[in-house]
Amino acid sequence: MLRQLHSLSGLVATLFVVLLTISGAVLSLNPLIERSQANIAGTASISVAELAGKLATRYPGAEQIQRRPSGSIIVYFTDGDQTGADLINPVTGETIGAYSNSPIMVWIKNLHRSYLLGTPGRVVAGVAAFFMLLLTFSGAVMLVNRLGGWRHICRPIQGPFKQRLHTEAGRAAVLGLILSASTGLYMSTMTFELIPDYSSTEPDFPTHVSGGAPASIDTLSTLKSIPLTEFRELVYPYPDDPMGVYSITTDQGSGFVDQSTGELLSYQAYGNPQKLYEFIYMLHTGEGLWWLGLLLGLSALAVPLMAWTGIQIWWKRKQSATTINYNSAARLADTVILVGSESNSTWGFAKTLHDALHSLGFQVHTASMNQIGKPYPQAKRMFILTATYGDGDAPASANHFLARLSKITKTPDVPVAVLGFGDRQFPAFCQFAKEVEAALITKGWPQLLPLETIHRQSPQEFARWGSVVGSVLDKELTLLHTPVHPPCTTLTLVERVDYGAEVQAPTAVLRFEAAPSHRGWLSRCLKRARLPHFDAGDLVGILPPDSSVPRFYSLASASKSGMLEICVRHHPDGLCSGFLHGLSVGDTIEAFIKLNPSFRPASGKGPVILIGAGTGIGPLVGFIRNNKAHRPMHLYWGGRSPQSDFLYETELKRYLEDKRLTKLNPVFSRISQGAYVQNKIIEDDKILGQLIEEGAQFLICGGRNMASSVAVALDKVIAPLGIDVATLKAQGRYREDVY
Repeated sequence: MLRQLHSLSGLVATLFVVLLTISGAVLSLNPLIERSQANIAGTASISVAELAGKLATRYPGAEQIQRRPSGSIIVYFTDGDQTGADLINPVTGETIGAYSNSPIMVWIKNLHRSYLLGTPGRVVAGVAAFFMLLLTFSGAVMLVNRLGGWRHICRPIQGPFKQRLHTEAGRAAVLGLILSASTGLYMSTMTFELIPDYSSTEPDFPTHVSGGAPASIDTLSTLKSIPLTEFRELVYPYPDDPMGVYSITTDQGSGFVDQSTGELLSYQAYGNPQKLYEFIYMLHTGEGLWWLGLLLGLSALAVPLMAWTGIQIWWKRKQSATTINYNSAARLADTVILVGSESNSTWGFAKTLHDALHSLGFQVHTASMNQIGKPYPQAKRMFILTATYGDGDAPASANHFLARLSKITKTPDVPVAVLGFGDRQFPAFCQFAKEVEAALITKGWPQLLPLETIHRQSPQEFARWGSVVGSVLDKELTLLHTPVHPPCTTLTLVERVDYGAEVQAPTAVLRFEAAPSHRGWLSRCLKRARLPHFDAGDLVGILPPDSSVPRFYSLASASKSGMLEICVRHHPDGLCSGFLHGLSVGDTIEAFIKLNPSFRPASGKGPVILIGAGTGIGPLVGFIRNNKAHRPMHLYWGGRSPQSDFLYETELKRYLEDKRLTKLNPVFSRISQGAYVQNKIIEDDKILGQLIEEGAQFLICGGRNMASSVAVALDKVIAPLGIDVATLKAQGRYREDVY
């Protein structure tokens, strides 16, 4: 519900909020500009009378003196039929230069306040401020929920690039946007008298004026008692008007001064409402606090970025929405599928299961997990497919599931199977699915199957789970899930290096370039530019012939090199690996990129520890290649034989020489019995402990069994330091790409 409110508010008010924030960001420069022009040194001992006396000779036609919140002094005057305004040095009384409001800034201020539409525009601006406040609060709550609470608000954000960019910008700007939006909304309500306007409170005009000859302004006692640091404005009486008075405004209040005696004739001190208004105005504009103005301006600049990324996230989610056909009514279904999804991808798997069961003759009802509690009188089995959101939280379509489940008093006799979707990169892998299964068991629901998990929405793992389900149903259940993929790029193999044949582990490093779509010199010139963008650690999805299910491989190169490089081992009966190993130079493949921004070295200068085995070395070599800044990098890698499958040996030794690689730690199982990369980690416990204390981060790539063994070994190594792998994951210092 909160996400829908956030998305709808953003779509409705995007244009107006963006205009409001961009214009506000430009106006936030005014306090800094004025501050740079102000000369405030040595003004603490100067009184208003002294300043006015200095200006009396130079500006005999002075009408008004004003002190801006920045400290700048401006005198407004007439000279014959001409009017003017000058910026003044308050210490000497000398003219710094002419003062005028920039027409551009005036136009931008009108755009900010009313969109140049007068009163109707002011209404729209107020509504836009409300929407900005609503968007900021709802976004902040969603961010806190995603990160697992306020205490984790600084935790690294994982996920696709645009989603991370959206949330990182929001996290950086949230306080500034709340301040700008709330103060702007307050002033808007005051403009339309929804709350009283305290900004125009003035003293009563005096009824008794001496009417004597005007005294020299620098002798007036009231003006002599007011220091320049507390002064705001002095308005002169009309010339040759014996009943005229000076109007004086200070930080504490305003009053009228007799031009002959210097007596304060009337005075109105500011009340608390007036002080509150001025404080809110200062917070909104930054006038008097130029640094706050800049911070508010920088926060405002995040809004166009968040609007752009937010619309793209919304559109992608909308495109991924799934329609369930032949959806039986809940009261008639013999099979129920409940779905917990945050970005709609889990619905795609649910549809595949729904369609497969329907084709076998089952009456299937598919709905969101939040609809638990409906009666299912004919149900004989239930499947729950759910993702996990953030730090183990429920996804959007399941955020009320556990609460509604707890209110069910009569437990249906319906066996349940829970299938969790997640990414082992995250510490709380499939945590919500685990909580769902535990809650169902506690409530007494029978199990159809134990909990199973799917890593990175793997169609292969889903198909294997479907086979298990089929055996329980005594049916042949084939789950061929084909996710929607980006358009494919045709790639040409230009180089291959083969390893491992002698140790029965044939492995190849394959390098591809974008295949030219046209013949001739223009094609050759543009060939490299047509590679889609990717970095080392991202994934390439390759479609083998006669298959719509892609296989994913970690990339060892970045697109800026003009080359797409992968490291592939030939598995027996492996459809895609067999296809790739059968390629010759000049052959082509169809592939697409899947970004994997959570698997790459985080920014900083701390050491990076790279751990892998077999083909898992691919992206790790890519990280080392890009280490032009010579950040400390230590590589632990396991193979079979240094003579047969020492992948990238020549290149790694070259990186040792040019300092892109700090230490190379290879281990080979055929040389030393039982020598695996996890053993080398335990052996180097003191070295690794020191690196961890220096802020080291870990990047692990390879098979799941290897990654599990590495995690166990590292837990032993770092236990004396009072931390564990789970803590490193939560800190964003332990990242995996496992398969």
